[in-house]
Amino acid sequence: MRLFPKEIDFFEIFDTASVNLTKAASILVALMENFTDIDRKAKEIYEVEQEGDILTHDIMKKLNKTFITPIDREDLHALASSLDDVLDLIWGAADRMSVFKLKESTPEATVMAKNLLMTAEVIHKAIHMLKEKNYSHMQEYCIEINRLENRMDRDFRDALAKLFDDYKNDPVLIIKWKEIYEHLEDASDKCEDVANVLEAIVLKHA
Repeated sequence: MRLFPKEIDFFEIFDTASVNLTKAASILVALMENFTDIDRKAKEIYEVEQEGDILTHDIMKKLNKTFITPIDREDLHALASSLDDVLDLIWGAADRMSVFKLKESTPEATVMAKNLLMTAEVIHKAIHMLKEKNYSHMQEYCIEINRLENRMDRDFRDALAKLFDDYKNDPVLIIKWKEIYEHLEDASDKCEDVANVLEAIVLKHA
């Protein structure tokens, strides 16, 4: 019987969670670029989201069982919650495309999805730097996440403007796409929350 339990590698779990997030964003881009088999692709994202929930619950459970954590407990909790929020919103956007029975994507939705994928990839790199305790590079990735979020804000405004121009005679379609755009933009905002958590960690440990 061990006097002290085996140390839990939280960073490894977060690395897996960030890979999972990137996978969901990749499927979303594939859906936008090839708007066929919507239900199947939405189901794939749902399955990835479920994997993300399992990882989040695993982190929370291990936090409750661990006396000493590698970084502050509240930062680990906030990072897990923020990653989970991004994944939930990606799934929400895909689910609405399925529920709304949309027939085609829009160029603006594709651009926003690609921006989310780029952001997810940067998040993965940042979390890898966290694992390596390479705080200076992690800070650079956080700046890049914020830059991408600012770009998503502009993309969102442009997408709304074009939506009201192109579909002014179809208010129902406007409502559907507006909700999807909002999910994508909210997902980008949550990515910025991830960056904020990581930056807080840098300030404490760098």
